[in-house]
Amino acid sequence: MPATSYPIAQPLPNVDTAEARVARGRVIAATPGAVEQANPTTFAVRSQSGIGAYRVERTSDSTTCNCPDATKHNGTGCKHIAAVCFYLKGQRLVPSGARLGERAPIIHTQAWSAYNAAQKAEVKLFDKLLSELVSAVEDPRPAQVRGQPRLPISDLLFASIQKVYSQLSCRRAYSLLDFAAERGHIARAPSYSMSSILLNREDVTPILHDLIAKSALPLAALEEGFAVDSSGFRTTSYGEYCQERHGKSSENTWLKAHIVIGVRTHIIPKVIVTSANGADAPLFAELVNDTVGAGFVMKEVYADKGYLSRENYNAAASVGATPYIAFKSNSRATRRAGGTGPFSLWWKKMYHLFQANREAWEDHYHLRSNVEAGFASIKKKLGEVLKSKNSIAQTNELLAKVLAYNLTVLIHEMYEHQVVPGFLPGNGVS
Repeated sequence: MPATSYPIAQPLPNVDTAEARVARGRVIAATPGAVEQANPTTFAVRSQSGIGAYRVERTSDSTTCNCPDATKHNGTGCKHIAAVCFYLKGQRLVPSGARLGERAPIIHTQAWSAYNAAQKAEVKLFDKLLSELVSAVEDPRPAQVRGQPRLPISDLLFASIQKVYSQLSCRRAYSLLDFAAERGHIARAPSYSMSSILLNREDVTPILHDLIAKSALPLAALEEGFAVDSSGFRTTSYGEYCQERHGKSSENTWLKAHIVIGVRTHIIPKVIVTSANGADAPLFAELVNDTVGAGFVMKEVYADKGYLSRENYNAAASVGATPYIAFKSNSRATRRAGGTGPFSLWWKKMYHLFQANREAWEDHYHLRSNVEAGFASIKKKLGEVLKSKNSIAQTNELLAKVLAYNLTVLIHEMYEHQVVPGFLPGNGVS
């Protein structure tokens, strides 16, 4: 199935004049979904050939593009820069009936053609992506010397993640494994119970973490802003403390997923699973550092007041990211006694921006809401209840949910931005 996208018309013959570039930019800006705003200063403009996109950066001094035409003109004057100018001009129009001085609401467009194509192909492509992603995983157990040969761990991982994605019971999901074996995605269908047995293995947890990072990496070129937050997932286990302390019959226990998510595509490169009362702020630095370590370039990071600390501001700045972490009503700009180091002034710098230009600060900070959309998507598509019974299996099941969610995001981006994952042979959508 070929990737689909909105066609961008060619407004003029292939002549290289300033007027022709402006005219082409006007046509690009008028095409739904051709210009996307990643953050207040960065835009992605789809190529007129329909393959890939170019990045336009706007600062207070200049506007630049990374396309070959802009390089020829010393970084300025290309049709993509013109498209962004027309796009912003359209966003800033005062709506009918609004008073002058009010900001016009930003209308987010959806590339429905790409969305529809991705949704229709998701189930088929999910198996293909999953099979290729787990194919290189090596079994961490010692080599087998006797007994019946083990099933490849790649097949067991496929079965476990496919079960979590389908939300079916082990027995009902078995027919999906038969279909996968017929299509060559696995060598043969394992026993229906093997998917649960694998999730009970503690040595599978680091494998799932690694697969989550690898599934997100193909979208590294599209992401530079990230949001951090946590949310709870209910288990089917019940805690005894509530019964003994308050006399209640039962109460579900919860696990907490701490994630960092790209605000443009909603891909998740890193997740940490803790108990329900796991603190948020101490995990911020690990989430940020591991995201950059996985191959992402982080220019901005957004988080709510639960992550507010000078250490977290410094942790973000240490990887080159501008931190937008919400301040509290009692926050002050003064430096804590003994605060030293190259990034000790980031708290003060961002606090002054917050006080002096609240509107500009909030233009960045509001991108944090994308993490809420990511959690809502996971829970709506894959469920918020964990069916496993013990803590190891529950942790692995939650990681498998995040991995399955990442693959669905990747499938959508294969159609909307023509992304081809490096671990997927061929053109990715055939």
